[in-house]
Amino acid sequence: MKISATIITLNEEDHLAEALRSLDWADEIIVVDSASSDRTVAIARQFTDKIFIQKWPGYAAQKNFATQQATHDWVFNLDADERVSEDLAGELKALKKAENIGVSAFEMPRKVFYLGRWIQHSGWYPDYKIRLYNRTQGRWTGAYVHESVQVDGAVKRLRGDLLHYTVRNASEHHLRLDNYTTLAAREACEKNRRASFWAIAVAPLATFLKTYIFKLGFLDGLPGFAIAWFAAHYVFLKNLKLWELHREKVSQKAN
Repeated sequence: MKISATIITLNEEDHLAEALRSLDWADEIIVVDSASSDRTVAIARQFTDKIFIQKWPGYAAQKNFATQQATHDWVFNLDADERVSEDLAGELKALKKAENIGVSAFEMPRKVFYLGRWIQHSGWYPDYKIRLYNRTQGRWTGAYVHESVQVDGAVKRLRGDLLHYTVRNASEHHLRLDNYTTLAAREACEKNRRASFWAIAVAPLATFLKTYIFKLGFLDGLPGFAIAWFAAHYVFLKNLKLWELHREKVSQKAN
């Protein structure tokens, strides 16, 4: 079993070297860049000569394009702010020696480093992700955000962690949340969904309580409180933006 590793990038010079270094077990590494203006491509060249430049078509589309460039059918996808832990790398090396795989994909827990600590609860861990899959039986889906691999066939679970070095501080978290809620609201609007008063006014509070209390966010200390607060704000912004988009759509039809 040979594995092609893929990464999509845009201005990832701060993260990319460590991400690529954690892929030293892969049979090839493919980087698809969206015209970075920093040293991303130069850093990528230190690890692979299979670098492709393509205008940004969306998360799922870019990852599918990266998959198409792979030499091997088994593909492992890694984001630039992620790392393959030593335990996970050991499992992947063992898989490469296996003669009978018997499944279409593998999922693994993702552990997040946030505000100075590894998050163990808050709905963030274990956050199982399908990242190793047979491309003849799976592909990336998702119009705007929350892209994921959809596979035809069985999925097996690995035990090693995929390490995620997410936002570096609260400001970056806030900026990313603003961008993602815009994309999420646009996707919901295209599916003709609407935001009710309950969704805008009550759902954020319910999200906070679910994250902080029922998903044990309080055990993650102050970062757990921040996660719950941002989760609530995400729901509020997404639904408020969806309400705005629906109002604009109604106004355009009226005119």
